[in-house]
Amino acid sequence: MRHGKVLALVLLVSLTIRSFGSNSLNRETAEGFASMALRCIEKEFPNKPSNVMDGKQDILGPQEMHPAFYGCFDWHSSVHGHWMLVRLLKQFPKLQQATSVRQALSRNLTSDNLLKETAYFQQKSNKSFERTYGWAWLLKLAEELEGWDDADGKIWRQHIRPLEQEIVANYLDFLPKQTYPIRTGVHPNTAFGIAFGIDYARKAKNSQLEALLVKRALDYFAADTACPATWEPGGEDFFSPCLLEADLMRRILPPGQFATWFDHFLPQIVNNEAPNLLTPATVTDRSDGKLVHLDGLNLSRAWCMKHIADALPSNHKARQILIRSSSVHTADALSNIHSGDYSGEHWLASFATYLLTTD
Repeated sequence: MRHGKVLALVLLVSLTIRSFGSNSLNRETAEGFASMALRCIEKEFPNKPSNVMDGKQDILGPQEMHPAFYGCFDWHSSVHGHWMLVRLLKQFPKLQQATSVRQALSRNLTSDNLLKETAYFQQKSNKSFERTYGWAWLLKLAEELEGWDDADGKIWRQHIRPLEQEIVANYLDFLPKQTYPIRTGVHPNTAFGIAFGIDYARKAKNSQLEALLVKRALDYFAADTACPATWEPGGEDFFSPCLLEADLMRRILPPGQFATWFDHFLPQIVNNEAPNLLTPATVTDRSDGKLVHLDGLNLSRAWCMKHIADALPSNHKARQILIRSSSVHTADALSNIHSGDYSGEHWLASFATYLLTTD
């Protein structure tokens, strides 16, 4: 059985390379992803709110609470669904659904809607709402809109600024108080929140935020060694704590220094001591909202391994191992995005788009 699975994955890798190029997204697949997002960013139910209610006045429907980001089952999935649609418009201006995408984004990303989203975060009980996963994706959306020479994009960019500034303020307020990093494989992972925050800060030229994020990354992770890769994956992970941390550190350490850090952090890669980290996770039920997280894990592992390999010297022993594993993870995950079940379809295409369109 094991031999058969390996052969199947090798075939999927070959098909993926022919369909997508080495690490790219073709228009046909982009249109499929866009259709998935269009089906969910204005779909209010089912919905999983995570709000704190201070009184009966807070018993509201999803669209009343979050007039911009009420769809796609939860707030953060709605945000990265919007990010994906902007990214796809930029990559494929003549996307078949381009008009529908622009209309949907214009309905949701109004000034009034985003001011209401901002006010939500300003309530005392909501200070930790979506910390830091949703925060990171909101900044990724702002980053995507930054500098885009597009009439609609410029309007959306201005509308999102108040919420963006609120999220930046939350980062600046919270991270100095967070003594210990969160090393989970799901939403609160600190390395992910910092990594996307750094990407945004550099694009937006926010030196204050960048300086804090780099400092905290070094505080939390610079001395780490021997990441417990054999503990991965957890049963509901969509992130690899080990690979996410390395993907963050390659952003802030000079290449030579990063290679040395990586050798101490994940020596298991070259010593063949982490087969579970290099083999796609198995998903047994894609209608289960937690188990299907593992499809997202395969996608996020793939982008982490691709970026880590690119940051290592060309002759580094781990480089080709990571490249091969990234390809296998990519092929496995892409074959499962269109599962037919909303549990995965409301968010997995965003992860796939990030993987296939990010250098």
